[in-house]
Amino acid sequence: MKTFRCGDVVPGCLREFVGRDREDVLAQVGEHALRDHGLQPDEDLVRAVEERLRDA
Repeated sequence: MKTFRCGDVVPGCLREFVGRDREDVLAQVGEHALRDHGLQPDEDLVRAVEERLRDA
């Protein structure tokens, strides 16, 4: 299991994600980034998320 807190990349965002693996969390974060922040998931965003993934 992996976890990620959006606020670690987007200050003020309180969303947290839990997934079975890296790919699961990245998919959830990608949808959230586009829908809630208007951010197109790109290489830089993926890298920022991967650097902050934690084991659950």
